[in-house]
Amino acid sequence: MSNVYDNILGLIGNTPMVKINTVTKEIPATVYAKLESYNPGHSTKDRIALHIIENAEKKGLLREDSVVVETTSGNTGFSIAMVCIIKGYKCILAVSDKTKPEKIAYLKALGATVYICPANVPADDPRSYYEVAKRIASETPNSVYINQYFNELNIDAHYQTTGPEIWEQTQGKITHLFACTGTGGTLSGSAKFLKEKNPDIKIIGVDADGSILKSYHETGEIHKEDVHPYQIEGMGKNLIPSALLFDKVDEFVRVNDEMSAYRTREIALKEAIMGGYTTGAVTQALIQYAQSHEFSENDMVVLIYPDHGSRYITKVYSDKWMAEQGFVNNCVHNYDEVFKTEFIK
Repeated sequence: MSNVYDNILGLIGNTPMVKINTVTKEIPATVYAKLESYNPGHSTKDRIALHIIENAEKKGLLREDSVVVETTSGNTGFSIAMVCIIKGYKCILAVSDKTKPEKIAYLKALGATVYICPANVPADDPRSYYEVAKRIASETPNSVYINQYFNELNIDAHYQTTGPEIWEQTQGKITHLFACTGTGGTLSGSAKFLKEKNPDIKIIGVDADGSILKSYHETGEIHKEDVHPYQIEGMGKNLIPSALLFDKVDEFVRVNDEMSAYRTREIALKEAIMGGYTTGAVTQALIQYAQSHEFSENDMVVLIYPDHGSRYITKVYSDKWMAEQGFVNNCVHNYDEVFKTEFIK
C-alpha cells in the first residue's frame, strides 16, 4: 500500500517546495519556499523532536515511564508532545508569556503540562523559561531535557534531512538559503550540508530586531543594548545558542515586527500560503537583502517557511492585534481595506 503509515510520525520530513511568484517578482532570481507546515505537527520542529527523542531511546535514556522536558516558544512543544503521545512518554514544557493562548491550548490538548514564564527577563533569571525547564528536569525523576538551544542533535536532524531535501529538490542549483534563527538548528544543519555540497552557496540568517544574534555574528561580542521586546515568536535570542553555527552563516539580516507582519499577510493574499509570522520575516529578509545585493536570473533562492499560520490567527492575522500594534494604519502597502471586515446591518 502506498502513502500509508503505521503512525503519524511517518509523515515527518520530505516537505514540498513551491515557487513564490508575486511577492518577490521584483527580484530576478527564482525563489522557492520550503513549506515545513506540511510536517504533521505543522512545523520544522517535528524533525528535531523525533531525532532527539529517538537518539535518547537508542542510548537507553528513555523508558516507558520517562518524562520529556523542554523550553519552547510553541512549535517545538507541539512536536515533542506529538512524539511523546506515540512513544508513550509524559511531556512537560516551559513557555514564555509571549505565547498566545491558542498555542497553550494546543499544547494542553496534546497532553503536555505547561509552565508559563516571563519573556522579558535575562536568560539566566530563575524565572526564565530556560531556567524553569532546567529546574524541572533536575527535580523530576527519570526525565530527559531536550535542551534544543544547546543540543548538537538539533543541528544533526537538519543536516540529515532538511539540507539533503533542499539539495535534491533544487537539483543542486540552489545559490542562496534564507532561514530564521531561533535555536539555530534549522539554519545550521541545512547550511552545513549545503556548504559541503557547494561552498559558494550563500547562507543568510534572519534575526529579529530586539535580538543579539546579528551583532554577535559581526563582532563576536554580545551587545546587551540590542535587546528589547519584540513580537515575532520563535526567532532571535537574548543568548547565544550553541546550536547556531555562526561560521556556516555568510550574513545576517535583521527584520522588525511591523514589516514582517505585513509580509506575512501579503504572502497569504498574493501566494495563498497561510504561513506563520516567521514566513513573513524570512521573506522580508530576502527583500531587504536584495536592496544591497544583486541577483541574477540564474540564481535560485530557497526560503524556509517554518510553520503554519493557523497558530497566529489571533496575532498577525488579526485586524485587532495589528491595530493594537499600530501596524494597520501605517501599512505601506495600503492593504488596510483588504484586511478589514464589513458588517451588513
